[in-house]
Amino acid sequence: ARLAAEQEVENLSGLSPNPEKDIFVVRENRTTCLMAEFAAKFIVPYDVWASNYVDLITEQADIPLSRGAEMKGKCGTNESELELSWLDQAYTLKLSFLKEGHNTSRGPEASWRLSRIQFTYDTSERTYFKDAVSPGKHTASSHRLSALVTPAGRSYECQAQQTISLVSSDHQKSVQLLLSEVRLQPFDIPADFVFSEEHKCPVDQREQLEETLPLILGLILGLVIVITLGIYHIHHKLTASQAQIPRDRSQYKHMG
Repeated sequence: ARLAAEQEVENLSGLSPNPEKDIFVVRENRTTCLMAEFAAKFIVPYDVWASNYVDLITEQADIPLSRGAEMKGKCGTNESELELSWLDQAYTLKLSFLKEGHNTSRGPEASWRLSRIQFTYDTSERTYFKDAVSPGKHTASSHRLSALVTPAGRSYECQAQQTISLVSSDHQKSVQLLLSEVRLQPFDIPADFVFSEEHKCPVDQREQLEETLPLILGLILGLVIVITLGIYHIHHKLTASQAQIPRDRSQYKHMG
């Protein structure tokens, strides 16, 4: 699909062995400028009539991002965007990214972040919404979002599940976006279809430390044991080679 004279978008989700994971690529001037891999699901509350048809009760729709999603993309020096829609435009997800500089104790540095999420959904769509009251389109969006913060020139990676809350136009209900298996880079891609060095999310860093810490402690303990045995062996050899003084006085009669 060609959005502009020099811009292309590709849905490569079929290349992923995980059926829940999607892969999207935006190219400008025949060069990759945005890549995104992730599994996404929305948890959307909506109202239905109770059995007495007087009271309202809240149900929950679990809406996965479809593998066959249509996409649009836009790349810029400091702003990029990815827009996905599926099930005949019943659902639309728009992700906006921002790159900005800031001063630190180490001097000027730049980073990028996910700055805005907008999710549009239609409660008259019957695949995920059953008997919704006053069905129609609603928009859930983020406010002053600063997520997936990553140093400029690097990609973001997070295998763990993350939850981002969005506020819906449907009576200010809270919609949850669940993201997992994320690898994303909206700026400064070094080569076609190639991510930069990854910046791992804190949860992955902590899990990696928890996995490697027992191994490190085991290696240290093993090293301590080896050193202790080595010192004992050397000490034993030194004391064994020294002349032993007879303790039995009868052994002194042959001396002198």
